[in-house]
Amino acid sequence: MNENDPCPCGSGLELSACCGPIVAGTRPAPTAEALMRSRYTAYVLCDVDHLKRSLDQRWHATFDVDGSREWSEKATWKGLTILSTKAGAEGDEEGEVEFVASFEMDGEEQQLRERSRFRKRAGEWRYLDGKVKSTNEPVVASGPKVGRNDPCPCGSGKKFKKCCG
Repeated sequence: MNENDPCPCGSGLELSACCGPIVAGTRPAPTAEALMRSRYTAYVLCDVDHLKRSLDQRWHATFDVDGSREWSEKATWKGLTILSTKAGAEGDEEGEVEFVASFEMDGEEQQLRERSRFRKRAGEWRYLDGKVKSTNEPVVASGPKVGRNDPCPCGSGKKFKKCCG
């Protein structure tokens, strides 16, 4: 992806003027929403380093680099929709962002809807945790069952049993 291409987060800005510098680690995210958008962009770009770097410090030891990379590479990312934000502005210390990430995996269109919590540490926003929200449609498993010790399909980098399981 070229730095002059539209940012995958859907902001309408070029990658270089939006999430690119945040993902590269050359500019901190100014808001919780900006960090959320940069994390989505990191999945699109398969930048696992940013995914780990943007986590709250307590999750660094348990971050599943290989599982996150595999999910990032296998998915065809279709778009990000921010549904709501609560706090998370430049002057706040905590914030929440509810979003829907659309993607295709194994030929099936899927959506991840999550309410993510963020906390500012040493002046920089970090992803704290998230709760996957159900959609109005029933979930029908069409692929192999996710095992307790498999990476959580929500992309947190944690094992399924420690996250959404």
